Amino acid sequence: MAESSQVNHLSQPCIYGLSASSNTERKSRFMKWLSKIFKGSGGGGGSSRGSSIGGRHPQFLEDENMVWRVPSRSLDRPRAEKDQEELDRAVASSLSDDLRRPDGYKWRTENEEDTPTGQQDSLHRPSYAPYMPSYPDYPPYDPVPFYPRVYRLCSGCNREIGYGNYLGCMGTFFHPECFCCRSCGHPITEHEFSLSGRDPYHKTCFKELTHPKCEVCHQFIPTNAAGLIEYRCHPFWSQKYCPSHEHDNTARCCSCERLESWNTRYIALGDGRSICLECMESAIMDTGDCQPLYHAIRDYYEGMNMRIDQQIPMLLVERQALNEAIVGEKNGYHHMPETRGLCLSEEQTVTSVHRRPRIGGHRLVGMRTQPQKLTRRCEVTAILVLYGLPRLLTGAILAHELMHGWLRLKGYRNLSPDVEEGICQVLSYMWLESEVMPNFRNIASTSTSTASSSYSTTSKKGRTSQVEKKLGEFFLHQIAHDASPAYGGGFRSANAAVNKYGLRRTLDHIRLTGSFPI
Repeated sequence: MAESSQVNHLSQPCIYGLSASSNTERKSRFMKWLSKIFKGSGGGGGSSRGSSIGGRHPQFLEDENMVWRVPSRSLDRPRAEKDQEELDRAVASSLSDDLRRPDGYKWRTENEEDTPTGQQDSLHRPSYAPYMPSYPDYPPYDPVPFYPRVYRLCSGCNREIGYGNYLGCMGTFFHPECFCCRSCGHPITEHEFSLSGRDPYHKTCFKELTHPKCEVCHQFIPTNAAGLIEYRCHPFWSQKYCPSHEHDNTARCCSCERLESWNTRYIALGDGRSICLECMESAIMDTGDCQPLYHAIRDYYEGMNMRIDQQIPMLLVERQALNEAIVGEKNGYHHMPETRGLCLSEEQTVTSVHRRPRIGGHRLVGMRTQPQKLTRRCEVTAILVLYGLPRLLTGAILAHELMHGWLRLKGYRNLSPDVEEGICQVLSYMWLESEVMPNFRNIASTSTSTASSSYSTTSKKGRTSQVEKKLGEFFLHQIAHDASPAYGGGFRSANAAVNKYGLRRTLDHIRLTGSFPI
């Protein structure tokens, strides 16, 4: 590279001339033949070795220092013929030398230019000289700086890479230490890497980011027989889990429906149900604890001009006691597979939770129950609700069952399941909205909507926490997206009628026609 830096970058090749000694030798040989021609043309004939040309002694031709003797005349051939033959040989030899010279050289006559400015040779100089092509005058060995055609800049540190190892990928270049994983920040040294947009990742880091992990066993969700990642996802909580956990006895919270994670433990309620720790924070565990909430919901009804005059007993019961009461109940439509509340109209003896249990390890211990004889004094004997559910869910169940009681006490008879369950679900939904999203629903059909809002807050033990608010949103989601014809389809029809005509006009239409207004 050092040599090339000293060469002028010309558009034409550099030309180098012949040496002076080779020029002198060629001219001397050529002048030898010319002297023979001059001697023959003079007509004189001396044959002695010391004869002269034109009356002169052996002379120096022009500037040459070579002395040429006149050759003796040939006796057997005419002199003119012999001289002509030697002249032809001289011309042929000269032409042969021209053909062996490099390109750009030739013998030039005295009429041709000798310098780039066009000056003529002097007559006192040799008649032939090597031809040199003319070029512009460039300063010899003028240093020219060398610049590489492409500067390689590292896309990681934005500095020039220079000499040494580098990586070329994604249409750009990196220092090896600058090509780092977007996730962990360490250099990528493997031959393969993962790419998301313009961000490179280690394959393991990319799998950690993109391959779904089971939120129950915390392992990568395996692929199915077709090579696809198959998992289950809760529609509200977006909890992703392996399909196998639906059949391997993994505990599910009876309130929020989330599966138990392997790094947490749910609380066993003792009747086949489990509850997560978040739902357990606001769970109502016995009948005495539920009384303030029950009276607050009765006040909510009164605030909407739907006063319930009869004193309807309310009991918290275990799962088995509720199922036994359902068997003995002749009226009503029950939500399967899990019924959480019941508006009882028959006389029965029901075992209620009298004293709340305490948590011992991962289960409840010390629960005290008490059988209670329920006698019928009106159309409604009692309201039963499962114990151990969060406050908002317990309140939503109470609001639903109280609406059943209100309809029976007000003479709404022989309603279809979708109409009765649908309007009861609307009241449950409205109460939840008042707890989770105050002032969200405008109850234009009631004259005491302000009072209902104030009543709805009497059941709160302080401000609603974010965890409890999220649970309330889930319960609202459950009601709105219920797939059953009576509870889900009935709610959506009833809710559309209430939103259009108001609660009072909708109830009047149900009394008259047994159906929702269209």
